[in-house]
Amino acid sequence: MPEAGAPEERARVAVLISGSGTNMAALLYAAKAEDCPYEIVLVASNNPEAGGLKLAEAEGVATLALPHKGMARADHDAAMDAAIRRSGAEYVALAGYMRILTPEFVAKWEGRMLNIHPSLLPKYTGLHTHERALEAGDSHAGVTVHLVTAELDDGPILGQTEVAILPGDTPESLAARVLIAEHQLYSRCLARLVSRERDPAWLLARVDELALALPEATARPSHGAPGWQVAGGKYFAIFNQKHHGEREIAVLVKTSGQDEMAALVEQDPETYYRPAYYGPAGWVGLVLNRKGVDWDHVAQWLERSWRAVAPKRLTRLMDAADEF
Repeated sequence: MPEAGAPEERARVAVLISGSGTNMAALLYAAKAEDCPYEIVLVASNNPEAGGLKLAEAEGVATLALPHKGMARADHDAAMDAAIRRSGAEYVALAGYMRILTPEFVAKWEGRMLNIHPSLLPKYTGLHTHERALEAGDSHAGVTVHLVTAELDDGPILGQTEVAILPGDTPESLAARVLIAEHQLYSRCLARLVSRERDPAWLLARVDELALALPEATARPSHGAPGWQVAGGKYFAIFNQKHHGEREIAVLVKTSGQDEMAALVEQDPETYYRPAYYGPAGWVGLVLNRKGVDWDHVAQWLERSWRAVAPKRLTRLMDAADEF
């Protein structure tokens, strides 16, 4: 994490294209703004003739052309994944990348790969979206940015923009207006996505979802901070948003005592810290406003902390459920 007052490090993004790369260009030029939270570190394509590669090169961005012909889909995806990781990218933006990705590739970038699609999903997945909107007599077409899942044009929606269909529109005239909306929407959605790891509201919502998934857990503030209790009124987690002059946004969970807490902080000070107020009682801070938070790890800590205070009847039920 940066020191207090230091500028936030920009998130590193790789963009995959297959053609002219106009959406890639929109992302690249948005990144030139001083307050943009991301930078483009790689533009890669399965098509060596993709026009967007030349633009990226001219703008000083690293490029990669890796033809897919003659390669098994899984091998091509693995090679692209390796190149993306070598670039240091933390996110992947698909911008007219005309390849169906293997589930294995998608899984490696779960929550960190996004795509732009020229329709108002869930309408008109796949190709020929403008023709289909016109044939259906829709009043509006549009564009959707979504996280990528193994299902085609599926995944949580990050943003949409409607585009009015005008009398006499053709697929080409409609596509031209939708493209304007694409160029504006994509950069905004990418900026929000890469910034959410520093957004207290988003972090709190993630912790709340995980905590309330535990048996008989309820949300209740603790000394003005969001907290979670289990049956009997005992707290097992507290959300710390830079309280008591600390710079961390964290979830506080119970350890076995001072020795374990000290060992955790010493072994991994980027992940753990000793809270000023709750530390003397054996609570450790699990830092959330850092890159690469492992939310499975957070969930494991929440369950462990829950078990430390939950009634035996609940832990026995949890153990019985785990056996199945």
